This record gives sequence, C-alpha cells and structure tokens, in this order.
Amino acid sequence: MCALYGTNTRVFVPLVKQRLNRTVKKIGYARVSSKQQSLDRQIAALKFYECDVIFSEKASGKTTRDRPQLDRALARLAPDDVFVVAEWDRATRSMMDGIALMTQIHAKGATIMVLDRKALDLTTPMGKGLLGLLSAVYEEERTRIRARARQGIAEARRNGKTMGRKPTLSAADATAIRGLVREGQSYRSIARSYKVGHPMIARIAKQREA
Repeated sequence: MCALYGTNTRVFVPLVKQRLNRTVKKIGYARVSSKQQSLDRQIAALKFYECDVIFSEKASGKTTRDRPQLDRALARLAPDDVFVVAEWDRATRSMMDGIALMTQIHAKGATIMVLDRKALDLTTPMGKGLLGLLSAVYEEERTRIRARARQGIAEARRNGKTMGRKPTLSAADATAIRGLVREGQSYRSIARSYKVGHPMIARIAKQREA
C-alpha cells in the first residue's frame, strides 16, 4: 500500500497491485514553499512511479534543514532503497545542499531517482558511481572550509584581533558597575539600568580592576 505522510496524513489506494516479498522500497518526497501552493502534481508523479511511501510538506526550500518530513523520509531509507523526488528544485535549491542530501542517502546505501531530471537517475551503475564521486567532493569541500576557517581564526589571533561577539559594555561601564555593586545595589537593578542580563553584571563584579 502506498502511504502519504505530511501535515494531513492520508493513505492512498495503490495504482498497481502490490508486489509480494519486496525488500527494496521506493521512498517518495514532495515539497512546496507556501501553504497556498499545491502538492498534488508532485504526489501524482510519485504515485505513478509506484512509491511505497510518500512524505510531503510545505516548508522553505532555502536549506534542507528544519524539514521534519524530509528527515522522516531519510530515516526510512535502508540499503538498496530508492529515494524518489518528483522535482529536484523542490528537494533543494543550492548545489551544496543538494550534494549534502545525496551524501546522506549514499551513506545509507540507498540511491536517488529524480523524476523531472532523467540525468539525475542515480540508480544505475553509472549513477551510483557518480553519487560516490559527489559524496567525496562534498566531504573534501567541507574539509577545506573547516581548514580555511581555522586558518582565518589563527591569523586573526596573531594580528591581535579578538574573536567572538563584541562586548556590549565598555571598560568605563565595567568600572562604574563595580562601584555600584560596592555601594550595595543589586545585580538585577544595575542590569536594568544598563539593559543587559544580570549574569553579565555578576561576571563584571567578580572581575578585578584592570
């Protein structure tokens, strides 16, 4: 039976007779950006392709994060299963997010079929080889990004730059705050005056004068 999961969960009647003793599953995924858009076209295409399970949602396409139905679809994948997408630009909008998605699927031993992009049929031997190559490229790029970030931080520190968020209170403010604390004012009342949290006032109060 082909089931559809989304905001409103429904079970659809299969278009063809279910095959017996099947181990490989077709996991379908459909997405639109807004509540006004319809999922019907994508779902119809996934049903026509005989997906065993279809997950759908209405969520932003800027990133593959914060998409609960996509997470559920990926969690259902087992080795040799096929992750089926009706429209590739609905699954991901950026190249790196797309490769990251492929890498997740490849790590599970599953493959990908994109119905509106025949060139993205990664269920063939050549497609599986391409999927492995893309996964390797993605991991290499992530390694390079992390290395560049570490180099940038090290260079900034060598040049005397302070990393992290800029302080909201000046050295003069800190001196004044410690004076108010010595006078007996509470951390909370001082925090309200300076429009900061009282834990910050407590930290300043415990610091020694420079």
